[in-house]
Amino acid sequence: MHTPRPSQIQKWIALLGRPDKPTDGVEDYGAFLAKSLGDRGIHMELVRVRWMEDGWIRGLWELWRRGATWRGQWIFLQYTALAWSSRGFPFRALATLAILRFRRTRCAVVFHEPSRQSEISTRWVDWIRGACQDWVIRRLYRGAEKAIFTVPLEGVGWLPKLQNKAAFIPIGGNVPERISVANGGRRTAKFATVVVFCFSPGPNRSLEVADVVTAIRMAREEEIPVRLIVLGRGSAEVRDEIQHGLARSGTDVSVLGLVSADEVSNALSAADAQLFVSGYVSQRRGSVLAGIACGLPVVGYAGRTEGTQIERAGLYLVPYRDAKALGAALVTVLKCEGLATYLRARSCEAHSNYFSWTAIASEYIKVLETETARNRLFSVDPPGNRPS
Repeated sequence: MHTPRPSQIQKWIALLGRPDKPTDGVEDYGAFLAKSLGDRGIHMELVRVRWMEDGWIRGLWELWRRGATWRGQWIFLQYTALAWSSRGFPFRALATLAILRFRRTRCAVVFHEPSRQSEISTRWVDWIRGACQDWVIRRLYRGAEKAIFTVPLEGVGWLPKLQNKAAFIPIGGNVPERISVANGGRRTAKFATVVVFCFSPGPNRSLEVADVVTAIRMAREEEIPVRLIVLGRGSAEVRDEIQHGLARSGTDVSVLGLVSADEVSNALSAADAQLFVSGYVSQRRGSVLAGIACGLPVVGYAGRTEGTQIERAGLYLVPYRDAKALGAALVTVLKCEGLATYLRARSCEAHSNYFSWTAIASEYIKVLETETARNRLFSVDPPGNRPS
């Protein structure tokens, strides 16, 4: 599909704050988006405000200096609370936006977190932190020329009724796409390969390990030969628990830890199913989208997909934290090749339509073209400048 290339926006900048560790999903998002935009003749440069490394004053000064050459360009400020604060009070994002506006850039804010980051807490400092984040987010929205959300606008309760500056663009999987490989049938003859990509930090991790062990053991009780591959964030930390939980089950277990994006894609594209246990499946979960990008059936927990594009992917979902139901679903997908083929086809189609970086880049271009057309519609030349 050909998408027009607006001449006014051939160079964009994605503005990043503090990097996340050990992996930075926002930076990966920018890199994959930049590559896809580049294929369409639009250059997107990733620029980081180095306030954490160089100090805030020096970081602001460097932004001020570089911003002198950005007049009229689209700058996409990437917002998460901790990208612009070490303790969750992201006032630096507002200072950054003020500099961009003073430099006469065309500023958009990409809200990777459209609401407060902190969970419900009885600690007063958490309440203040959450209230601060809510206030900053609303101020960013008011000050931006465009606001791009990674969740459907209907789910952002604080948005004003007139949402003429807001747009929803889904995120994609931060791994190289392997759809062409994924269109086939069962990948291996000797084993049914199941991949678990990423575990949550904190106390939920043990629950997630227990769910994986229960599901895999149920598959083995059905005499399904299983190869389990565990990789990504948190996987190295659960190596001993996984191996102990599946000891003497006859499961072939490989715990890979943190690996490159290419290695993640290779593992996913060679698998038969993805088992997702890190909370609810939703289209904000990059690890789920990575599986969809590789054409996998995804077995996980329901509760966050209704009314969203990811509902059209190859999902087999069960009630939250029902490990027995999770195991039964995995068994069904691994035993029924017809169902697995159907789910793979759904994942490939959903990826192509909504979650591929080509589709996401097209949405960005469409949003910016709409904004350009709207500005032309509402701009009126002084009478002396109108053509006769």
